[in-house]
Amino acid sequence: MVKRIHQVFDEKVVGQEALRTALVSCLLAGGHVLLESVPGLAKTTAAHTLAAAVSGEFRRIQCTPDLMPNDIVGTQIFNYATGEFTTQLGPVHANLVLLDEINRSSAKTQSAMLEAMQEKQTSIGGVNYKLPDPFMVLATQNPIEEEGTYVLPEAQMDRFLMKEVITYPTPDQELEILRRVANGQMDRPVATEPVSLDDVRFLRRLVDDVYVDDAVKRYVVDIINTTRLSGPRPVQGLGRHVRVGASPRGGIALMRLGQALALQSGRSFVVPDDVRAVRYPVLRHRLVRTFDALADNVPPEQLVDAVFDAVPAP
Repeated sequence: MVKRIHQVFDEKVVGQEALRTALVSCLLAGGHVLLESVPGLAKTTAAHTLAAAVSGEFRRIQCTPDLMPNDIVGTQIFNYATGEFTTQLGPVHANLVLLDEINRSSAKTQSAMLEAMQEKQTSIGGVNYKLPDPFMVLATQNPIEEEGTYVLPEAQMDRFLMKEVITYPTPDQELEILRRVANGQMDRPVATEPVSLDDVRFLRRLVDDVYVDDAVKRYVVDIINTTRLSGPRPVQGLGRHVRVGASPRGGIALMRLGQALALQSGRSFVVPDDVRAVRYPVLRHRLVRTFDALADNVPPEQLVDAVFDAVPAP
């Protein structure tokens, strides 16, 4: 099933193996992903392709400063013929929802999305409406343009299971993109048969059953505590660059994504390398850097590496 998802992805997206692994792992782990890159690097295409690969309903929401909560969760409409209100569900009621440029929406709208992401439900006219299962949010933000944007608060960033930073394709991959556009392959239907939503629910249950030994759990806890300037082997000088470390959600994310990676590798147990493989997407947005780190342009990945180098793997 996982192989078929990967095959559908490769038919529409050239390269971007890290993005594919991140999206599939996040889907299997039951979380949401934050994608950061400059425009034009196939974020929307990747989200649309993932929905097609799992036969899921896809919706895209373009975030703007005037976007209101009702525009995404839904609203009540008065029917003059019957004299009654009817509920019209918004675009967030889909299996995969792409929130394009999430940092352009106001805090009020982001709070409505937060309820959908965390509670898996929306509230319209005092009535709760359950979201489809599976439900996954793919939010994007542009790092090069900050004018007219609202910086995501740390509490909201923490609710994204992972943050993937997308890089430019290699020259060979970019040449393959041009070939596919020229011969019309990008517009053709997907040849690989997609999996079903029931298959996704089955894979999620399998992820829950992937064994995580207490030694690996202790490894995760030691890593998270080291980011908080404590742990068995504190990193010297880390406090000069890290103001706030990762929350318990960070530890849960390391374990859950480790389980998802193990499943994709055909294993029924998590090894420390699984945890190490997801260290950047899980922790890069959970470490709050100090002013000195921001002024010196110290990347969060460098701080994450320092933490992992200090904690011995079981």
